Amino acid sequence: MRSCLLFLFLSFASSACRSQSAATPSSPVVLTLPQALDLAHRANPTLLSLAQHVAAVRSQEITAGLRQNPGAILGTQMATLSPGDPNGTAFYQFGVQRLFERGNKRQIRLETARDTTALAALQADDQRRQIDLAVRQAFSRILYAKEALAISNDNLEGYRKTVALMRVRLDAGAIDQTDFDRVELQLAGFESDLENAQLTLRQGVISLQTLLGITSSADTLTIVGSLDPPAITPTLDDLRAAALANRPDLKAAEAQVQVNAATVKLATANGSADPVIEGEYERAGDSNTVGGSINIPLRLFDRNQGEKQRARYELESSRLALTAAQHQVLSDVDTAWAGYQTAQAQAGRYRLKYVAEAAHVRDNLEFSYRNGNTTLLDYLSALADYRQVNLSSLNAKLQLLLTLEQLSYAAQTEILP
Repeated sequence: MRSCLLFLFLSFASSACRSQSAATPSSPVVLTLPQALDLAHRANPTLLSLAQHVAAVRSQEITAGLRQNPGAILGTQMATLSPGDPNGTAFYQFGVQRLFERGNKRQIRLETARDTTALAALQADDQRRQIDLAVRQAFSRILYAKEALAISNDNLEGYRKTVALMRVRLDAGAIDQTDFDRVELQLAGFESDLENAQLTLRQGVISLQTLLGITSSADTLTIVGSLDPPAITPTLDDLRAAALANRPDLKAAEAQVQVNAATVKLATANGSADPVIEGEYERAGDSNTVGGSINIPLRLFDRNQGEKQRARYELESSRLALTAAQHQVLSDVDTAWAGYQTAQAQAGRYRLKYVAEAAHVRDNLEFSYRNGNTTLLDYLSALADYRQVNLSSLNAKLQLLLTLEQLSYAAQTEILP
C-alpha cells in the first residue's frame, strides 16, 4: 500500500514538473516563499531521486521477511541384471527438506530492515532541509537584487539630473570643463551598480528555477516577498531545545544507533546452528519406506565471531557519532544565533541612523556646491559615501535575513512567517 501511494506521489510530482516546465514559456510564474518551497518539494530532481531511494530501501523489508524455501529431492534407479534376479527391481525416492532458522533470525532481519528504512527516510529529510535552505537563500537574494535594482535605478536617474544641472552651469560658464567631467565620471559608478543589480537578479532567478526543477527561461519567474524580516520571539534556549528535538540529521544519528544495535542482535543470531529437517519416501520394487532426518551443523569453529565483534564496534562507533552530532547541533544553533545578533545590530544602525545621515550630508553638500559654498571634491566624496552607505544598508538587510534563515535551518524550526 505504501509503495502504491509513493508511486502515485512520484507520478504526480513528475507530471507537475513537466506541466510546470511546459506552462512557463507562455505564462509568467508568480511565487511566494511558501509556494516556492512547495514546488521544490514536488519537483526538485534531487528530492524526487531521494524518494525513489527510500522506496528502494523499503523494498528490502520484503526480502528480510521472506521465509526459507523448502527443497524437493527426487531420485530413481533402474537395475536389470537377469530375468528373475531380485536385484533388478525399480527404486524410486521422493523427499522434502527445509532449513529452520533458530535465534529469531527472521524477526531480527525485519527489525534491521525497518530501522534501515527509517534511517534512509531521515537522511532524505535532512537533504530536503538543505534544499529548503537553498531555496530560502535564493529567494532572499532575488528580493535583495530587486531592491538593489530599484535603488540603483533611482540613484542613476537622480544623478543624471545632477549632471544635467551641471551641464547648464557649464554652458553658463559657472564651472569649467574639468569640474563637469569629474561630475559626469561618477555616472560610471551608478551605471555599474544598475548593471550589477540586473545581473544579480537574473542569476538569482536562474538559481531558484534550478532548485524548483524549472528549466525554461529565467524571464518567466517572478517572486513576491519582503526583505525586511520581523522580530523573532524564540530565545536561544528555545532554539537549542527545538534543534535537539527536531533536527533530522540528529534523528538519523539516533536511527543509526538502532540499526547497529539490531545488527549486533542479527550477528549473534547468525552464530546459532540452523537444523535442516527432511522427510523421505522410498519405493523399491514392492517395498515402501518412509523416513526422516535432521541435519544439525556443528559450529565448533565458525560461530560468526568476526561479524559479532565488528557489529559491536560499529554500535559503539555510532553511539560516539551520536554524541558528536548532538554537540554539533548545539554548536550550529549557537553560531547562527551569534551571527543573527551581529547582523541585527548592523542592520539596525543603518536603518535608524546612517542612511538618513548619508542622504542629509549629500543633499547639503550638493546644495552648497551648486551655490559655490563648497568644493567639488567634498561634493563627490559625499556622493560616494551616500552610494556606499545605501549599498551597505541593503547588504545588511540581506545578511539579517540570511542569518535568520540559517538560524531556522540550524534549529529546524520555522522562525519566519
